[in-house]
Amino acid sequence: MEKDYELERIRRKKLEKLLKRQRSSTPEAPIKITDSEFYRILNKYPLLLIDFWAPWCFPCKMIAPVLEELAREYKGKLVIGKINVDENPIIPARFQIFSIPTLILFKNGRPVERIVGALPKEYLEEKIRVYL
Repeated sequence: MEKDYELERIRRKKLEKLLKRQRSSTPEAPIKITDSEFYRILNKYPLLLIDFWAPWCFPCKMIAPVLEELAREYKGKLVIGKINVDENPIIPARFQIFSIPTLILFKNGRPVERIVGALPKEYLEEKIRVYL
C-alpha cells in the first residue's frame, strides 16, 4: 500500500515537471513558419493555430494583434504560427487556402477547425477552448 502511494507520488512529480518544461518551451508570440519546416512544427506542438496571411492583406493586419494576444494568453496550451502565402506557396496549396486570412487549428497534427476572415477575439477563443 505504501509502495503504491510512493509510486503515484513519483509519477505525479514527473508529470508536473514535464508539463512545466512544455509550458516554458512554448513561444508566447506567433512564430514564423515556412513550407520546409511546417511538418516539423506541426508534430512538435499538440495544439497549433496557423494563420495563412500576406503583408498586403488589410484583414490580415487587423487580426495580427489579436493573434499576438492569444499567443500570450494561451502560452503553454496553444502555439500560433504564421505562414506568409506569398513566400510559402506549397503548404497553402496543400490546404486549399483561397482566401486570407485563413486560420486552421490543428490538434495532434490534424486540422480540426478552419476560420476564414478577420473575426473577433471572442469568436476565436470559443473555437480554441473546445480543443484545450
